Amino acid sequence: MGDFTYIDYLAKFGLGGAHPGGFNLSKEMLANEHIRSGSKILDAGCGTGQTAAYLFREYQADVTGLDIHPIMIEKARNRFLSEQLPVRLVAGSVEKLPFEDHTFDFVLSESVLAFVHKPSSLAEIYRVLKKGGRFIANEMTVDRKLTEEEQSEIKNFYQIDILLAEQDWKKLLETAGFRNIKVWKENLAVSGYTHSEYHFSTDLEPELFSILTRHGNLVSSYHDALSYRILTGTK
Repeated sequence: MGDFTYIDYLAKFGLGGAHPGGFNLSKEMLANEHIRSGSKILDAGCGTGQTAAYLFREYQADVTGLDIHPIMIEKARNRFLSEQLPVRLVAGSVEKLPFEDHTFDFVLSESVLAFVHKPSSLAEIYRVLKKGGRFIANEMTVDRKLTEEEQSEIKNFYQIDILLAEQDWKKLLETAGFRNIKVWKENLAVSGYTHSEYHFSTDLEPELFSILTRHGNLVSSYHDALSYRILTGTK
């Protein structure tokens, strides 16, 4: 793909709700949880800050957004400043969270774990959750067995280390120590960036549009294989 990655494309286009089901599914996932005013929530891999902003506006939660991509951080900061939201923003990796043990009531991950080392990231999420705290995620999942060639094509494009089926995600959460694990899906396509918002960078290189096209082609080609699951678990 040259000098740019799929994540660079998301950052430069400033795509909010860049996960299956989009922002509508984010709101539905959160509505199923017992979030209260003052609940301490980490949006791990917050991107442009769309969900983090919603968490404060809707629930008056104590929200921290974390992301590793500098352009995502910049766009999230601009959002929080322009909307005058008291959301903390931290530059860092979900693989090594810069927070004390037992800090958060909830940790949210939307299409983030697919792109990082999953065991270490889940161990870190478990560490920073309070006892009884909740992990909520929406992550890429495969619905059928893929050939080696198919796996390589998908992994190389998205720059991910491994493709997981539903049972693989469940096993990872169990290994990390979570209990009351639930893994399920809504009836939505993997491409469902429903009502996405965009905050474009001023300098959009032509290669980024090629990445967009390639992503669309992959989603179409693997419509029977690439899906997602909502994952929840309790510490």
